[in-house]
Amino acid sequence: MRQNDFRKTLVEYIREQAKPVDKYSHQPRLYELTRRIGAGLHYDDDVVFAAVWLHDLGVFVGHRPEEPAALAAWDCVAYAMRQAPEVLARFGFPAAKIPAVVEVIRTHQPHCEPVSLEGDIMRDADMLEQLGAATILRTTCKIGRDTRFQTFPEVLRIMQKNAETLPGRLKLAGARKLAEPRIQVLRDFLAAAEAEGCTAANE
Repeated sequence: MRQNDFRKTLVEYIREQAKPVDKYSHQPRLYELTRRIGAGLHYDDDVVFAAVWLHDLGVFVGHRPEEPAALAAWDCVAYAMRQAPEVLARFGFPAAKIPAVVEVIRTHQPHCEPVSLEGDIMRDADMLEQLGAATILRTTCKIGRDTRFQTFPEVLRIMQKNAETLPGRLKLAGARKLAEPRIQVLRDFLAAAEAEGCTAANE
């Protein structure tokens, strides 16, 4: 299978699996961010592409458990790592690159330490998605349908934590530059939310 074939097939697979449907938009935005962060750097874009499209497989309805206690204990990253090799092999992805994809998925969260440039690019891009307008939309839409977020103050606390902690964790210069306007957008939004009383505990 040619490169374009496995990429197209993988995108269509995630488009079908991403439920609720708003879960899908994260992947194309994230991949575009990796390309911008990685501009001028020498890395394996096949590995990054595959990791981007598969890293959140475990958060989709139909892949994750629905019972609240099981969902609270669910390791969506471990699930994606388990599923990725079979999915990639089925779609004709180069077998020799599959372990690298699994490793990038393993280290894509902010608290992790990637061991490759591909991992750094993916992790930085995913943190950028947790800043700016993207995180405002992605987090607020979870209110009432995610056990972690039932009220406005709960999501605002997560956004505040992102604004305070994530910028300092970015590793690559391209990501730090892209973060600047996103951080300002998020800080402005948080200030407006506080001024309008959205942080009140009884919300």
